[in-house]
Amino acid sequence: MKSPLLHIVTAAALTLISCSATDNDIHFSNKGNEVPEFSSEIAYTYIEDQVAFGPRVPNSDAHRNAINYFRDHFNNTAGRDAVFVQEFKTEVYGDTLQLFNLVAAFGLEHSDRIVLAAHWDSRPRAENDPENPGEPIDGADDGGSGVAILMELATIFAEYDVPVGVDIILFDGEDYGESGDLSNYFLGSRHWAQNPPVPGYSPRFGILLDMVGGTGAVFPKEGYSMNYAPDLVNQIWTVADEMGHGDLFLAEQGGAVSDDHVIVERYTGIPMINIIHHRRGANGRVQFAPYWHTQNDTMEIIDREVLQAVGDVLLEMIYNRIPG
Repeated sequence: MKSPLLHIVTAAALTLISCSATDNDIHFSNKGNEVPEFSSEIAYTYIEDQVAFGPRVPNSDAHRNAINYFRDHFNNTAGRDAVFVQEFKTEVYGDTLQLFNLVAAFGLEHSDRIVLAAHWDSRPRAENDPENPGEPIDGADDGGSGVAILMELATIFAEYDVPVGVDIILFDGEDYGESGDLSNYFLGSRHWAQNPPVPGYSPRFGILLDMVGGTGAVFPKEGYSMNYAPDLVNQIWTVADEMGHGDLFLAEQGGAVSDDHVIVERYTGIPMINIIHHRRGANGRVQFAPYWHTQNDTMEIIDREVLQAVGDVLLEMIYNRIPG
């Protein structure tokens, strides 16, 4: 039996099919609305909870415990009828992986919708670690931080009615591929995009969060995002600057980072951008944080101020900038 969520969101989606989800539809304005407060302290505890399970690698106990934890949280915030877990299996490197995407819908009365997404799995190998390259990582930032921000947003959405429909998606299997093997990354987003739970789903836009809580984080304007939705990127970065976060949301061109948003845009046409901690090197190549894909991606590198800035910008966008 399909979840009631699918029937409700399908009806909303079908009203949008005739409207193309293009960057030209995105126009922000300051409405002077009151914006709820984001708690980086609570978001921090959500990262701690994830890390406490151990590395969330597919087929592990930590992976199974984590999806149950997420399911409980979103059942409690969105309501059971507004949460759908997409289960699927895929074979990678000779192993059959049991994977789970989670979708939670808020503001089901709104046909006009946006997507907020992150990946929840953690990497099964730390190839950049000089001492333990074959061991899985905690993924406090790489996976954990984006999910934690979305969990805190869900708590806020449950208390304060959203002026636009918001669908939160947690993608599984983003980080399973070996270095250089992009065909075995992005397993969850690829399955979701090629097997949509809601036929004809056409939100206004999507925002992907990846590595959004680490010390020293900066968010230049990621390359694919600027191709897919430059107006959206520029408007969000302008909002961040107005809020005093221009030191994080850099007004400069970043690198082109292959990530879940590329898969979503490729298969669905939904313009999705990526807020991701990286730098563009002098040679144009993408550079990530020194703890990326190492055993140092732990709670010690999580910065509450970075979590706060990202959460504040997203809430300002949703409650005060997007046309209602």
